[in-house]
Amino acid sequence: MDFDLVLKRLLEGFERLKIRYAAAGGFAMGALGAARATKDLDFLVHQDDLAGLDLLMTSLGYRKVFQSANVTQYEGETVVWGFVDFIHAFRPIALDMLACAIEKPAWSGTGRVRVLRPEDVIGLKVQAMANEPKRKARDAVDIEALASANKETLDWERVAKYYRLFGLDKEFEEMKGHARD
Repeated sequence: MDFDLVLKRLLEGFERLKIRYAAAGGFAMGALGAARATKDLDFLVHQDDLAGLDLLMTSLGYRKVFQSANVTQYEGETVVWGFVDFIHAFRPIALDMLACAIEKPAWSGTGRVRVLRPEDVIGLKVQAMANEPKRKARDAVDIEALASANKETLDWERVAKYYRLFGLDKEFEEMKGHARD
């Protein structure tokens, strides 16, 4: 996937169509100081913007390969365009994540991209761990990397809220101890 090309085209389209978005997943981790390899782009988008999003994605040559109430996945025509996943924001917690997104530099500082706060990327990873236990080890590594990279400014209570939501209080205390070391 050509991340620069795809991201530039997506951001131009998001702005033109007034699509409310924030980067999530591996790309967001990198923007938040915890870089890791990723093969796709992930975004949180406002549910009311899904029709415009579909117009944008199809105009860029993507085809929808999956859609549920919670997520839409697109595949590009070629490997250059790759895969792009969109989490639908419609629940109060997700809408709050979207509203609290921050801007980060992109393209060596010549552009800006909205990114979920580190606490909220962690929250999505906690949800993924709770929903798919086989992902726990990988997501735990990502969470600790994000927490360590942002430990001086991290809102620990916001992070704890996500763990409590899924009954993972013990895991929160373990992660917090590792991240602060």
